[in-house]
Amino acid sequence: MRLERLNYNKIKIFLTLDDLNDRGLTKEDVWKDSLKWHQLFHEMLEEASEEFGVDIQGTVAVEIFSMQAQGMVMIVTMEDQMDEELLEDGFIEMQVTVEGSEDILFEFQDFEDVIQMAKELNRVQIQEGSLYCYKEMYYYHVTDLAGDDIHRVIAILAEYGDSAFTSIHVIQEYGKVLIESNAVKKLVEYFL
Repeated sequence: MRLERLNYNKIKIFLTLDDLNDRGLTKEDVWKDSLKWHQLFHEMLEEASEEFGVDIQGTVAVEIFSMQAQGMVMIVTMEDQMDEELLEDGFIEMQVTVEGSEDILFEFQDFEDVIQMAKELNRVQIQEGSLYCYKEMYYYHVTDLAGDDIHRVIAILAEYGDSAFTSIHVIQEYGKVLIESNAVKKLVEYFL
């Protein structure tokens, strides 16, 4: 689990699938709003409260973005005005919004790993995607893959790189586009 303070009343929490599995949870537990999920959520809020020195009570809005085979990102927004009764009881009311994403985003430290990844993806006839450079790291981004292809692509990407914690929007805004489309096809053409 990774915590990041976005501003005075917003916290971003990134949970990998391993984080969920370690706690005996699945993505379905989140969608079903299970008791185990509520317990984990309160533990995460306590950890965020300790790390950032904020007192999280009252109403919080939670936006959950599911990232294909990488985990989920939660944006927790604390209300500015808190009800006095809620403060006295130490009660937290959640308003949850859940969105899914079919985006796959992996980061690579070495360009040689990017080339080897492209070679393997090309072998299983995957040629799409985009390649970016941001803060001396390489990012491969792909969307809209069919069911079986998703699992094959993620297995290959995990062999050469790591799930990216950085949002694709940040990378697109502040990074450099190396190959805008058909990244695998172009990497194979240029380097193999």
